[in-house]
Amino acid sequence: MYIKLKDFVADWKYESEATQKVFANITDEILAVKENENIRSIGRLCWHITITISEMMNKTGLLINGPEERSNPPQHMSEISEAYKKSSDELIEQIQSHWNDDSLQEENNLYGEPWKNGKTLQILVQHQIHHRGQLTVLMRLHGMKVPGIYGPAKEEWSQWGLEAEE
Repeated sequence: MYIKLKDFVADWKYESEATQKVFANITDEILAVKENENIRSIGRLCWHITITISEMMNKTGLLINGPEERSNPPQHMSEISEAYKKSSDELIEQIQSHWNDDSLQEENNLYGEPWKNGKTLQILVQHQIHHRGQLTVLMRLHGMKVPGIYGPAKEEWSQWGLEAEE
């Protein structure tokens, strides 16, 4: 749980940039492809990551003008990326202008449970990381390059003078 706004802002900026790096490697042609009935398409997964910013954070009293919760993903990755960046930027602006460190201790009802705002921010970050991991697996299945996030990706090992592990 976050107890200092500056800590969340620093984490979010890093994670948001990481998500944008992943989104930048996704092509329009692959957005609607489903691996099987139990797996979201790449486009749907990217849109879910995007939608969740406003869907979750508006429950805390912030006002982030994001895509409609039940809307279908756009057919172009550029539109998804643009909506993600807009929501991500609005999140930082809303938090910095409406909250302070004490706000992180305030509780709101999220999904039938009382969550402190600091917990909500933590779950938002973890949610994005979780789905970004799913996304990178799907990208690999389709031969797309996956950027390194917390260290070099397989394709980047050679730049570090290393051989990629299996």
